[in-house]
Order: sequence, then C-alpha cells, then structure tokens
Amino acid sequence: MTLDQAKKGHLYRVTQLPGKEIRSQAIRFGLWEGAVVTCKEVIPRGPVIVGRNHQEIAIGRGLARRIHIEPVVAYQKVS
Repeated sequence: MTLDQAKKGHLYRVTQLPGKEIRSQAIRFGLWEGAVVTCKEVIPRGPVIVGRNHQEIAIGRGLARRIHIEPVVAYQKVS
C-alpha cells in the first residue's frame, strides 16, 4: 500500500522509501522507514496531509505514490 491510498484518521507505519532521492526528501519531512504517521486529510487531486510529532506535513501525490506504508492496528490492553 502507498501513502496516496491512506484513509483519513488512520495510523500508518512507513515501510519503504524507494531510492536515494525519495529517502532524502522524506527525511527532510521527518519521515523514515519505521516512522508512524496519522493521515489527517486526503485532498482530492491534491496532497496527502499526515501528522507526526505535533506537525502536519503536506506530501504531494507524486511523492505519496512512492512511499510504502502499512496500517498500524491500535489495541486496548485487557486487564
């Protein structure tokens, strides 16, 4: 799954940043493989807005299509 397919309000873990150029761009935004982000908004025909560490980052569709992610399943601890 890639970041452009993310759904608003869901948590995702970045699993792959293919290529040196993409990795470099993503690291400037504070994203790296293993980072967990929240999808804040998906603008139709526009950027994907993700939240991380009290920041919101708008990532263009072209870059978002190349960032691989996986859903993070939140769970409650049963006592």
